[in-house]
Amino acid sequence: MTDLVIRALSASDAHLFDVLPDPLDARESHRRTRFRTEWKRVALRDGEVVARGAWWGGPDDAEPVNINWFDVAEGEEAAGAELLRSAPWQVELEINLPGGWRDEPDLRAAAEARFAAARAAGYELMVERFLYRWTPERGLPERPGRLRFSAEPDDAVFFDALRRIHSVTLDAHALKAIEEGGLDQAAQQEIDFFHWCPSPREWWQVAHTPEGDLAGIHIPAHNPSGPTVGFIGVVPEQRGHAYSYDLLTECTRFLVEQGAEFVTGATDQGNFPMAANFTKARFPVVRERINFHVPGRAT
Repeated sequence: MTDLVIRALSASDAHLFDVLPDPLDARESHRRTRFRTEWKRVALRDGEVVARGAWWGGPDDAEPVNINWFDVAEGEEAAGAELLRSAPWQVELEINLPGGWRDEPDLRAAAEARFAAARAAGYELMVERFLYRWTPERGLPERPGRLRFSAEPDDAVFFDALRRIHSVTLDAHALKAIEEGGLDQAAQQEIDFFHWCPSPREWWQVAHTPEGDLAGIHIPAHNPSGPTVGFIGVVPEQRGHAYSYDLLTECTRFLVEQGAEFVTGATDQGNFPMAANFTKARFPVVRERINFHVPGRAT
């Protein structure tokens, strides 16, 4: 086997990123994503692209926050591993897959080749997630009318609520943050992320019961790809009333009232209650996402 050449791309050779066929159709899932050419890398053997990766970050980020596109040619798992291993950024890897990919032999083989390359590079599976997309023909879910929603300008209120919510969380990213730095780190990471999003801070809302008790929070947001259900959380003492559905409904309708023509969402596949809420609120699963991380590296 001939030697492998790994290189970052520039404007003059950016076309190389587009020559590798992709049975998983990553291009469709990233049609709204804006990648920087200098954060794209390819592995070449005999001048042919055999692996590629696109690191991604926001428009003002100095460094990437994740790997948003990664694939390898058949039999080139080792090349993919070297592409990841040699990169200057060791960040979380996201692999987006079509729904039902496990049931299609070609799709499953392509996905598992990526997984094998990631593991060979030192990455470990973190979580599998469902990706949702609501569109107007699905119809808006009706508001249950059980909670009172209001804007809250004080970040400290959200910080306290997030600490309480994450004390009983099922979310893998929050659990990782708690393991690394406790509830304070998990709460602060959420707040920092939604300040980073290009949507107004004024959108963040708290929800109270008719008696005036805090039930939870929801954060409608725009990420760089569009309107999304940013965060849904019920405080521990209000669990058991299915309030997360009320929060999801309000978040969805709020975004539509702001002009959203679609709304995305996501949840860990193991979070069965939240997955059921998305289904009830008429959000179909459109893709799945497998998240890998480098063990021991803080988020």
